[in-house]
Amino acid sequence: MAGNPLDPLQALSAALAVPADSKEQAELLAALRESLEAHPSPIPILCTTLIRTVSGAGESLLKRWVLDLLHFAICRSSLSLEVRTQLASQSIDILANLLNDPSVRTVKVVIQCSNRTQRQQWDLLTQCKTRILDFVRSPTANNGVKLSAIKFVQKVILLQSRGISDPRLQNKNDPNIANVPVDHPFLSASALEAEGMKLLENVITMLYTSQEPNILTAIVNSWSTLIKQRPSLVHLIVSSLISWTPVSLAGLPVSAIKSVEKSIRILLVHISRGPHGSAFGAQINEALAIQAQRMERASAEEKARKAAVAAAATEATRKRPPSSIPPEEQADPKRLKAEVDNAAANSAAFLAAFDFTTLPIGLVTDLIVANLQAFSEPALMNLVQSYRQSRGLPSVPPTKPPQPPDSVARIEGTPVGGTLAGVEAVKEEVVDPLKMDIDEEEMEYEPDKLNLELSGEEAAAYEEMIPVDIPDDLPFDLLDFKLPSPKDLSADERVALMRGAVTRIWDGAEDLRRTTSMGSSQTANDMWMLLIVRMITRAVILPGASESPKDDAESSDAADAQLTALCSRQDALRQTLCEYIMSDFPSRLRLAITWMNEEWYNDRIRSAADPNWRPNYESWLNQIVSTYQTILESKADGKPDSRDKAFSRFLLDLPDVPSDVLDMLRDLSVEAEKMHVGFTTLRDLVLERPSLRAEALRVLLDLTTHPDSVTRRAAINTVRRWVPGVEPLHSMIRDFALQILRRLQKRPSQESKGTNGQANDGQLPPEELIQTPYLIDEIQLPAEKSHVLQHVELLFALSVKIPEFLDEIFVSYSQMDITVQEAIQDLITALIKSLGSNNGKLLTLMRTCPPGSESLALRVLTIFTEHGRPSVQLVALVKGLISERDLDARFLIPIIAEMDKVDIMRHLPRIVSILNGQPEPKNLVRSVFSSIVTTPPQTFGSVTSNLPRVRQSELLTPAELMVLLHEAEKEIGLKSAIEAIGICFSMTDVFRSEILAVVMQQIVDEPVLPVLFLRTVIQAVTTYKSLVPFVSTTLLSRLITKKIWQNPHLWEGFIRCAKVIAPASFGALLQLPKEQLRELVDKQPSLKSGLRDYVTKKAGNKARVAGFLDIFGDDDNTPSSASSPAAPLVSTT
Repeated sequence: MAGNPLDPLQALSAALAVPADSKEQAELLAALRESLEAHPSPIPILCTTLIRTVSGAGESLLKRWVLDLLHFAICRSSLSLEVRTQLASQSIDILANLLNDPSVRTVKVVIQCSNRTQRQQWDLLTQCKTRILDFVRSPTANNGVKLSAIKFVQKVILLQSRGISDPRLQNKNDPNIANVPVDHPFLSASALEAEGMKLLENVITMLYTSQEPNILTAIVNSWSTLIKQRPSLVHLIVSSLISWTPVSLAGLPVSAIKSVEKSIRILLVHISRGPHGSAFGAQINEALAIQAQRMERASAEEKARKAAVAAAATEATRKRPPSSIPPEEQADPKRLKAEVDNAAANSAAFLAAFDFTTLPIGLVTDLIVANLQAFSEPALMNLVQSYRQSRGLPSVPPTKPPQPPDSVARIEGTPVGGTLAGVEAVKEEVVDPLKMDIDEEEMEYEPDKLNLELSGEEAAAYEEMIPVDIPDDLPFDLLDFKLPSPKDLSADERVALMRGAVTRIWDGAEDLRRTTSMGSSQTANDMWMLLIVRMITRAVILPGASESPKDDAESSDAADAQLTALCSRQDALRQTLCEYIMSDFPSRLRLAITWMNEEWYNDRIRSAADPNWRPNYESWLNQIVSTYQTILESKADGKPDSRDKAFSRFLLDLPDVPSDVLDMLRDLSVEAEKMHVGFTTLRDLVLERPSLRAEALRVLLDLTTHPDSVTRRAAINTVRRWVPGVEPLHSMIRDFALQILRRLQKRPSQESKGTNGQANDGQLPPEELIQTPYLIDEIQLPAEKSHVLQHVELLFALSVKIPEFLDEIFVSYSQMDITVQEAIQDLITALIKSLGSNNGKLLTLMRTCPPGSESLALRVLTIFTEHGRPSVQLVALVKGLISERDLDARFLIPIIAEMDKVDIMRHLPRIVSILNGQPEPKNLVRSVFSSIVTTPPQTFGSVTSNLPRVRQSELLTPAELMVLLHEAEKEIGLKSAIEAIGICFSMTDVFRSEILAVVMQQIVDEPVLPVLFLRTVIQAVTTYKSLVPFVSTTLLSRLITKKIWQNPHLWEGFIRCAKVIAPASFGALLQLPKEQLRELVDKQPSLKSGLRDYVTKKAGNKARVAGFLDIFGDDDNTPSSASSPAAPLVSTT
């Protein structure tokens, strides 16, 4: 039907065409409903059309079908929320009118539709709500309607209370009072919330006062949703439930009260197992215990009442008086007989079909006793004989009445027969022996009195057995009586006897369970387990030494042989018990625990009596443990059930756990498939066995240094839950973690030790360092990261919860080898990220880090800033730290971009000074330049001296950076400054030709020129040929006016620059004084010919030209510049 939907209009027309309320119409409407549930899109059209048609009609099949379809569409269909809301809004008027419908079923469906209706047409919906609440309060309302109204009240309480405040847990499909806007024109959130709480109080009052079990059950069942969606009301609901008692239900049947009790019990258990039950666990458990006692007491009273009613009915039947009806009013005997026969036949037919197994055992017993009492003893015996004859069974001879002993007759002087004949037979009432009140005095052991009361036949038989020559007055004293020794049995007979005894104990467990009182501390299983275990462990008496000194050797050999056979037999019994237990260890856990406790106790008492006693406890415990390991290894998937904690409970209840068992737990913990068993057991031993706490915790702590990361982290997760606050575990874990950390420190040499053998630096001597089975004796250098991780991962995990451990890490770090420090810097990343840059302890430690741990503090700073901007607090801390301590310039790198321009220009030279020709510092400085320099726009101005020299910004312009590098060349160092300027030239997108022109213009105007200035100029014109005209016409002329030749380094750079840009520089060179021009051509002879040609072509003042030609002369015999060594431009010494 779901795959082939019906045409709703055709199907509805076919249903309306058949007779109304007929079977055919019901089938057609059911088929249409099934199709609409699978394909609900046509439902809104059908409902809005049909609901108005049937609303005013009488009760009919079509009307019920339409209302049910509307209920399905609004409450349970897969239509969107908007469609359902629109359908509810369109139907609200009709639903309000139908609340007054005379049909109970119609009213119930309308109320259920109102459960999901959104609060559109508010006034009309308020009227509907008031009418539905009247159904709840009305004492004459139909129970079905009242149950639906209670469900509606539950929805109103949900709607008019506040939902979960945590936005991560909020459900958009959970409308609540928080959805009402504060400025709503006619809805008051506070008033609605107060009304919701008042309704909840009324429902709670109804829980305590209502006498209808169905109503109470409906209230309790509706609270499960309230608890889940309104956690704030859990306290009120739990308080109401645990205080409830069935006082208002007094006089109702026990089954009805029990139904309500079970509903409350189920809800309390559900709350205790939910996320909100931990806070009320103690209260709920106490309430459940009180309720269980109350239910048991009510059940016992009901059984007693039924038994009393049955007994009274039986007694009334047995003692019914004869009929007092006059003879003339008595019925005809034949007619009476026929009626009696018919009644008997009907009664027999009813009893034959009745299942007596449904009756309580106590009631059946009472009925049997009452029916037996209804017959006299002869009549009962006749009935028994008749039954046996009908079954073909042999008859039982009639029993003789009990005769008093002959001795009694002789003492009284009256014949026995005469005594019985003269005494009228008195029928004694049958007494239930279980109800007899027997005092202690009546249970006294009086053998003489019992001998006198023997029956006649037994006395006669006994007298025949007595020899004639024994005098009558022979004293019979049992004070010195001793039982004879037991019969000596063979091995097979002993085994058979033991098996029979065990079988009887086993089979009698059920009877023992029934006879054990509820308040008993031992159950039937405890009794039979204890009996079986003690038969195996204690029912053995070892042969003692020979009392005679003769044949000592032979008696000793015989005793040894007997002892060996005895021990072998007992070991065979123990092996049988062990195999039985291990075949289903979780189910037979209590038997295993009982056995081991008995073995341990038996070893103690036997060892005290016999020093040569062979202990059995440890050997059989090892047998159980090894067998359990074998079972784990033989599992199909190789993994134990993570929910199975049988082995852990077994070890917890042992009186003593040997060390080899702890070693076995250690081995289980390192296997991935079995580590759950090992860690769970060790954890429970630490928590619940104080005597084993140190040993079990040490195993767990050793595992925190295991090479395998899975095992190590499992151990760390196990122990870190006890830190902080759980003493003494917290102190033990802390000491272990710190001692493991100190293993990474440098070992003091013999020379560094004092005269008393202690290290002068406060470190522990090597012999006092802690050692685990998984750590190497001494860490090898250079250290491997994996070895370092074994030492520090526990402490790092603890530092997340206790940041004070960071002090120990920083102190120890300063005493470690450089390779260990590098590993620590890498491994600490996850810890620092988890603490965050706002952690107060971490910030304080960075400010006060001990000497030698600065590199670790720098790593912390780098971690904070590698994926984001540093906080203002962090920037202020580092700035203060730099001013207070002489720290590495690398501390400035992460925060330099967050400083203002003044601080950037003050601290940047220190950062640049770290350049040493290596790639790492070069990359760092490049990143700093990228972060503090703004990229100029592509339309940056042309080369002109009128450009603004300083940009009002917190970042530097490229020109400012280049100028700063030249001005601080002495602070930076010439080599580092040259490398930094080269980095700038490599950033071609920032340092373009126009930027370099501005830089050269600004520097040349300075009163003192930097040493590296001309080197930068040469590099600029080499990189950008477009700068040659600016340098040749403007820059060189400015340098000549500043008498550049007075500075030897700059003069050398000037000469080289002139050569690089020649012949463009010839015009500026002719501005030099003759002496400096002569020096220039002497140092660069290759320029003479060019200058001579330049002067000749100019043909200006002949005297001036002649002077220049005199300086330049003829260079035919002058060596070329290639053969003359060039002096370095800048001395780096």
